[in-house]
Amino acid sequence: MEYKIAVIPGDGIGPEIIREAKKVLDQIGKQYGHIFSYEELLLGGASIDAYGIPLTDDTIEKAKKSDSVLMGSIGGNTTTSRWYQLEPSKRPEAGLLKLRKSLNLFANLRPALLFEELAEACPLRKSIIENGFDMVIVRELTGGLYFGNRKTVIEQGERKAYDELTYTETEIRRIAKRAFEIAGKRRKKVTSVDKANVLDSSRLWRNVVEEVKKEYQDIELEHMLVDNCAMQLVKNPGQFDVILTENMFGDILSDEASMITGSIGMLSSASLNDTKLGLYEPSHGSAPDIAGKNIANPIATILSAAMMLRYSFDLEKEADAIELAVKQVLEDGYRTIDIMSDGMKQVGTEEMGTQIAQKIK
Repeated sequence: MEYKIAVIPGDGIGPEIIREAKKVLDQIGKQYGHIFSYEELLLGGASIDAYGIPLTDDTIEKAKKSDSVLMGSIGGNTTTSRWYQLEPSKRPEAGLLKLRKSLNLFANLRPALLFEELAEACPLRKSIIENGFDMVIVRELTGGLYFGNRKTVIEQGERKAYDELTYTETEIRRIAKRAFEIAGKRRKKVTSVDKANVLDSSRLWRNVVEEVKKEYQDIELEHMLVDNCAMQLVKNPGQFDVILTENMFGDILSDEASMITGSIGMLSSASLNDTKLGLYEPSHGSAPDIAGKNIANPIATILSAAMMLRYSFDLEKEADAIELAVKQVLEDGYRTIDIMSDGMKQVGTEEMGTQIAQKIK
């Protein structure tokens, strides 16, 4: 079967890490009898350089017509890049936000997995992580505080700011369904995070999640206040399977979870809509300071490609094969510089991609 993938190399190290992800996908195609065809599109700084804007209508339309979108990294150095002399609506990241909105990507998936081989890089003590952890944070991406009305006014001689946090029942229901569906493919547990002891939006969130739970009788559901969840992530991360939460809480908790894995260079992510179309990208930035030096870690992008196979193409065995290949390469002692430790074999971006591709079975 042929799958049409819109590829956005992006800026900085983006083209380098995308190249290695495509190398691994092509090996999957050979081993499992699939055809992956790629169409490269411009977004971010690369689009600004070519067209004067961070995202064109042509890129949006081609992305919509693809089966999935695989992206590298967007942006540059915010203090020295000419792109950041532009007004905010014309900067690289504005293109990414517009693409997410145009594709209606309401569900952000951020796995946080501790590879046994990288346990020494985890900042938590050994007794906490002795059994490892493997969770997915499912974050609502298009509603809540970030998309509400906001303004700053002068009242009684002083400045006063307003930010509106709004969620509809429909928005909550669709992200909850996605979280339960993902849990069904994992360990069948959802932890819904809110602030229901204070916020009306969180009370509605909890009520709707309870209603959705009735459709998934085989999935365990627990509710947890966001402040407690923040503590539990560092006290006992192994208890979590799927964490479901709204936009701002998810933004904060996913960053916390990324740090306890030991390296953001290992973290994949996906943004999904209500069809099979998704946008898959590494969680890290474009790292312009190391671009072109063949030292960037491509594993987050390669694992994002595995997520694409699983969630957009329903290719579970193929996704498992990529994840197993990554684990085997780490077991063999291969490391890029960001995860290098004593006694390991340091390799560059290209060699790491080659090693993973060769382990695909």
